[in-house]
Amino acid sequence: MKNKTGGFAYFLSKKVGKAIMDYKMLDDGDKILVAVSGGKDSLTLLKILQQRRSFVPIKYKLIVLYVDMGYGRAYCKALEKYLKDSGCEYRIKKVSIVKNTKGGKVDCFWCSWNRRKAIFDAAAKLGCNKIAMGHHKDDIVQTFFLNLIFQGEISAISPRQELFGGKIVIIRPLAYLEENECRRFARDNNFPKLRSNCPNSGKTQRSQVAKLIRQMEGMSPNFKTNVFRSLRRIKKEYLV
Repeated sequence: MKNKTGGFAYFLSKKVGKAIMDYKMLDDGDKILVAVSGGKDSLTLLKILQQRRSFVPIKYKLIVLYVDMGYGRAYCKALEKYLKDSGCEYRIKKVSIVKNTKGGKVDCFWCSWNRRKAIFDAAAKLGCNKIAMGHHKDDIVQTFFLNLIFQGEISAISPRQELFGGKIVIIRPLAYLEENECRRFARDNNFPKLRSNCPNSGKTQRSQVAKLIRQMEGMSPNFKTNVFRSLRRIKKEYLV
């Protein structure tokens, strides 16, 4: 792996391996549905999981799923070509959501809900016991602030989450990676530059929170890492 993509790829793989070990994400014989969007994060996840199969002591199978929400046929075709060229087993699930909305307006919650439903249905149909998603450290910290500011609660994204009584386990092996690391990995591996036609791109509460976090990093370079660590170092006796 070092010879193919260099020391940086090895460094990221080690971080992914540590997250997998810390949260007990993988077991021998797992059948994993890898949910990809075509962006740098999910393709980074797929690439690293593929590479790690050649040297980790356990065996696991990967099936890739892209949920086509209907935002651009060219986008879907470009992603399908990449998946085919990478030699992975993949499925494309088409979901029409606009026709089920009032006035044809799609918000992020409705889009996310339908995408999640399609992913869970595909996992059950394909016999996958785990679903891998490409959320990284930035996503976890952003979600913490989203829930704090807009929902008035203390919660974030768990790197490992059991659902439906443990029948499905969501894993997020990129939990220790930062977005800028995924961006560099994408450049190093010449991932296709796919542009989504999502009508809400760049206009969401998440993008506003991301801007706030960048501003805070100007005051404290370790701001993001400190927030992430705080989610594992909660002093309940000092909460209301």
